[in-house]
Amino acid sequence: MGRVPQTITEKILAAHAGKEFVEPGELINAKVDVLLANDITAPLAVGEFERLGVPVFDPAAVVLVPDHFTPNKDIKSAQQAKVVREFARRHNLPNYFEVGRMGIEHCLLPEQGLVGPGDVIIGADSHTCTYGALGAFATGVGSTDLAAAMALGETWFKVPESLKFVYTGKLGPWVGGKDLILYTIGDISVEGALYCAMEFTGPVIENLPLDGRFTMCNMAVEAGAKNGIIAPDAKTEAYMRVRARRPYRFFASDPDAKYKKVYEYDVTGWEPCVAFPHSPDNVRPVSAAKGVAIDQVVIGSCTNGRLDDLRLAARVLNGKKVHRDVRLIIIPGTQAVYRRALEDGLIETFIDAGAAVSTPTCGPCLGGHMGVLAAGERAVATTNRNFVGRMGHPESEVYLANPAVAAASAVVGRIAHPEEVV
Repeated sequence: MGRVPQTITEKILAAHAGKEFVEPGELINAKVDVLLANDITAPLAVGEFERLGVPVFDPAAVVLVPDHFTPNKDIKSAQQAKVVREFARRHNLPNYFEVGRMGIEHCLLPEQGLVGPGDVIIGADSHTCTYGALGAFATGVGSTDLAAAMALGETWFKVPESLKFVYTGKLGPWVGGKDLILYTIGDISVEGALYCAMEFTGPVIENLPLDGRFTMCNMAVEAGAKNGIIAPDAKTEAYMRVRARRPYRFFASDPDAKYKKVYEYDVTGWEPCVAFPHSPDNVRPVSAAKGVAIDQVVIGSCTNGRLDDLRLAARVLNGKKVHRDVRLIIIPGTQAVYRRALEDGLIETFIDAGAAVSTPTCGPCLGGHMGVLAAGERAVATTNRNFVGRMGHPESEVYLANPAVAAASAVVGRIAHPEEVV
């Protein structure tokens, strides 16, 4: 049989299934390189795994990061973290990250070189798709699937169809990866990529820094996608060269690969985007959001807690003060990001502005702690979801935006364009 044109997602899955090629809709068993869980999802997986009575197939492949309700917010979260900690000790897992060394999992794993191009990665967390930014196939799974994979070193997949998103033109000031993905989700809807691979490409993506690529792939799941992915390039190589703990492999889609649909966007003239309550696809330009008064701003999360995000926020906040009616909470994604932000004077800028700066945690993103909203309160957040009750009370509201819009809004006291402040 002749060559079968394949997308990058199909090539990675075929390689891990020991096949020359795979087709969309095909059920396969594929070997996994990395398995991830956190303090909410790991205890369920641990319980199921222990019932099997077998060893972990590869202790180095299992990564456990207690990041959601940590530092422990109450007795129940302390018990959950204890289950994870004791499991890691019992099975001698080298990649367990305790408070003080941990970060938000999807910021931490790439930074630590634990995930890389060509990998198959599963995580008991829906935003595992973040690692597609490195050219990996990464997707969220249930805790029981994770338990089985910890024993077997493989899991089953239905090969997803691929959607191709091509971005051309020139990004304007204050517009980045968060705006690209919000606009895209606004265009195709939260079900627009259901069980598909979202492949992001084009000159705009080639020029996008890694941090912006992580943001885009992180939110692929908000369009219902199985995974988000960007072909690795020289920027990926530079990132991995100083971090990788294992060999990695670059894959790329064939020029004649088949896609379910191709979307083309000219980004020239785009404004920063804001997703209104209560859905990530309720997207409007920031100019249509002015006048919405707010009570809280959160800058951080696995979507926008990286160094580029904090630098962007600091550019807006430098020499400014947070509005007296607003609480600004800033959460660096990892300890390394926190330290670099300290060295670069960003933390000083934040504190001088009147912000609260936290140790890394998912915290407020899921309404966990460190910034839960009361009834009737509104927040601007650089997080990934704004469903009813996502950040606290069911009668609160969350508006999703990039770090520059979030910082500007904190200063003005309502949703604002960064140019109103800078």
